[in-house]
Amino acid sequence: MGWKKLKEKKWFKFFTNTYILVLTIFVVWMAFFDTNSLLIHHELNQEIKKLERQKQFLEAEIAKDREVLKKLSSDDELEKYAREKYYMQKEGEEIFLIEYEDSLKNSKGKTKD
Repeated sequence: MGWKKLKEKKWFKFFTNTYILVLTIFVVWMAFFDTNSLLIHHELNQEIKKLERQKQFLEAEIAKDREVLKKLSSDDELEKYAREKYYMQKEGEEIFLIEYEDSLKNSKGKTKD
């Protein structure tokens, strides 16, 4: 196939058109090389989705913490919380911690026999 026959083809004439060449170069540049390329937009959209999931998780945690704060606003609940979490006691009172054998771990991470 010679150069003359190639020039006569319709698709060759179409792709050698100046406007088509400039448009093709522009599209390739915008898709891959520009600072606002499609690849960067894709990465940014993934980051947005990740941050939205994190926001939902943190909002749920805030709601849980608000419930705990409401609960701890009463003196009885605050005392119960302090006794359970921090093993606090009233003056003259003794606390006995009861641990079950299956909850005790030895240094190797196995349960005691």
